[in-house]
Amino acid sequence: GGVVLLGRGVAGRWETAIEVDQDQRGRGLGRQLATAARHLVPAGEPLWAQVAPGNAASVRAFLAAGFAPVGAEILLAA
Repeated sequence: GGVVLLGRGVAGRWETAIEVDQDQRGRGLGRQLATAARHLVPAGEPLWAQVAPGNAASVRAFLAAGFAPVGAEILLAA
């Protein structure tokens, strides 16, 4: 019904993404997957998820899983 992705992103930080199958949406699976992701990184390590503000379902899932919004970030290349 869904998948959790976990890896190292910008500056080596832990990042996660989730995907929920179309026919499984609206049942709380996104929240469960986002919660599971928090338990897959070493204790005390921060975990980031980049969520587009317009993706309301994803924003709700990550907030319900205990993630906190930190605003926007910009990556500048030299």
